[in-house]
Amino acid sequence: MMRHALALAFCLIVAPAFADGDDHDRARRAMEAGEILKLSEILRVAETARPGRVIELELDRDDGRWIYELELLSPDGRLYEMEIDAATGAVLEIEREDD
Repeated sequence: MMRHALALAFCLIVAPAFADGDDHDRARRAMEAGEILKLSEILRVAETARPGRVIELELDRDDGRWIYELELLSPDGRLYEMEIDAATGAVLEIEREDD
């Protein structure tokens, strides 16, 4: 059930970010070529680094590398932004949003 909800959230949140078909195709090719990790792996990394519910997710190309940018809501109601290297799964930044 949780996987289905995450997949649906990915489609609802990330798909509009890929409104340009070229961007979506590029991201798909990057995953198929092994340049980026699967979303399920990235979500596991995020949950380990900062437990919470992902409410927004983007995949961007920054300085030649793919970066997952996530916004998540922690169990105590705080909002965080997280950047994860899409190729390695390394957490690059976790930042709490100010109230």
